[in-house]
Amino acid sequence: MAGPGSGGRLRVVQVRSTIGSKPAHRATIRALGLGRIGSRSVLPDRPDVRGMLARVPHLIELTEETP
Repeated sequence: MAGPGSGGRLRVVQVRSTIGSKPAHRATIRALGLGRIGSRSVLPDRPDVRGMLARVPHLIELTEETP
């Protein structure tokens, strides 16, 4: 398993709606490049991105891509 900052990639899929979520959670979802259920984004495995993902684990599904 690649650790944070090792140059890996993270595949993120939004699996739940942001309706009823806190405004900060909605903003985090938007900053991750997501917006509706089923939308996908591939992000770099960095500490700042990991921190954003840690704020909204109930709304997303996370998969680590192996190089």
